[in-house]
Amino acid sequence: MGKPNICRLFLVLILSYLSDRANGRVNFKEIDAKLKQLNKPAVKTIQSEDGDIIDCVDIYKQPAFDNPTLKNHVIQVKPSFDIKEEKSSTENESSKLVISQTWQRSGSCPEGTIPIRRIRREDLLRVDSIDRFGRKPREIVSKSSTTNHSYSHFPLINNTNIIPPPLVNQSVAMLFTLGSNFIGAKGDINVWNPRLSSRSQEFTTAQIFVKSGPGDVFESLESGWTVFPNLYGDRRTRFFTHWTVNSYSSTGCFDLNCDGFVHTNPQIALGAAVEPVSTQRGEQYYIPLGIYMDPTSINWWLKYGDDTPTGYWPGTLFSFLNHSSTLVEWGGRLYSPNVKKPHHHTKAGMGSRHFASASYGKACFIRNIAIVDFSMALKYPDWVGTWADEFNCYSLYNDQQTSPVFYFGGPGRNPDCL
Repeated sequence: MGKPNICRLFLVLILSYLSDRANGRVNFKEIDAKLKQLNKPAVKTIQSEDGDIIDCVDIYKQPAFDNPTLKNHVIQVKPSFDIKEEKSSTENESSKLVISQTWQRSGSCPEGTIPIRRIRREDLLRVDSIDRFGRKPREIVSKSSTTNHSYSHFPLINNTNIIPPPLVNQSVAMLFTLGSNFIGAKGDINVWNPRLSSRSQEFTTAQIFVKSGPGDVFESLESGWTVFPNLYGDRRTRFFTHWTVNSYSSTGCFDLNCDGFVHTNPQIALGAAVEPVSTQRGEQYYIPLGIYMDPTSINWWLKYGDDTPTGYWPGTLFSFLNHSSTLVEWGGRLYSPNVKKPHHHTKAGMGSRHFASASYGKACFIRNIAIVDFSMALKYPDWVGTWADEFNCYSLYNDQQTSPVFYFGGPGRNPDCL
């Protein structure tokens, strides 16, 4: 780039900055105050090779303890239960466990601290509202449905079909089960890095979703992997958590971007990039993931990998989930302002970007699916349903011929999804 072009670009940036300041859109005092709230003092700092900064923070100075209800909370070091996670004998030998995070190659956190991904000024400058930084978009229910019901399976309760409401800002492909005494759910989530369009508002997930409560104020716990450029600043596949107690309206957040989740594992960072990822017809990598309620403490524990739990959501945060979950979902979600818009649909991908029919080695999957009830035993749900509200864009297939495997995903816009 020549010198005149560089000067011109610099001038454009300066004018843009001055325009933003004049219109009140950039308030660095407010941004810096938010950064001070989010980033706790570090005992040690690790510069990851992928650009992340990981702060090792005293376990009792993490964001959870900003919550007034947790003022006198004593950290539960480990859950009181021990659930044995048996692997299927039909497991494909080419699948490999993924618990590696990129930052781990650059250092480790000392005992008594937990790793927290540092939030930087540029992260807050990307969002429309600093107050909603790190939260999911509010769910907007559509007045009409574009769901292809021939590819969905819904339960009948009191002779009424229970159909999830179509949402304006997201498309889903999920396996789900209903009940009243779920206190845990697990699955091995196949890891990919799907391409998104250039729209910063878009993100995609592959996850486990535990919910309870009425639709307008439901409580939920979520975890899995995501590609979310607007939140994380890049297009890497990252391990995430999320929670809410009022349907994303004003509570909860991703990872440790608010006061809720109590992190206990010094080796795992929420929001950090995971590696390696699966390749088409190549090695298939997966994350064993479980969300379990401790029946003694009522805390909901997150288990990432086969060994040490990552941390927990305190039971005191919840009104409905302080007893059990009534709904569990496994699968993919794609968030975009351009889903369900004829002739303007997003090209953002879900899963591997291949349809579920591509099967093992090409399509994203979740296997070793199980729930836990008060018997504290892992088992496949007695009943499961499926839901895909844009089957020509993002499809699903629940293979129960041998060991159950749930496939899902798709490319978004294509000749059958415009």
